[in-house]
Amino acid sequence: MINSVADMLIRIKNAQMAGKERVLVPFSKAKFEVVKILKENNLVQDFERKKKKVTKTEHAFLEIKLDLNRERTPIAGVKVLSKPSRRIYLGKRDIKPVVSGFGISIISTSRGIMSGQDARKNNLGGELIAEIW
Repeated sequence: MINSVADMLIRIKNAQMAGKERVLVPFSKAKFEVVKILKENNLVQDFERKKKKVTKTEHAFLEIKLDLNRERTPIAGVKVLSKPSRRIYLGKRDIKPVVSGFGISIISTSRGIMSGQDARKNNLGGELIAEIW
């Protein structure tokens, strides 16, 4: 799960740096939840789940629309912290603001994937997936 989410975040960042209008990534529930958090924090413009038929089989994917009308790119950096070889877990008191509050952290909690700010509000800790600023 972590590798695919990290791959999606890097694809979004690279597409924004290259000036692309949209990114297509294979669908998963974890990616869907992460993109929902990115939309809530105005880091992507919109997203949509679509299906694509490839040789008699249908594959679901996410089409993520990027906001290119800003003077700076919304995602300047992505730091993937939890990896399959080293998982990083944080308690509710250990969740800190990212880049002095200008970024967000993505945390997988017992109630699902949410931003670090939402996890602090709900008194939840969990696995720190990535930081985005």
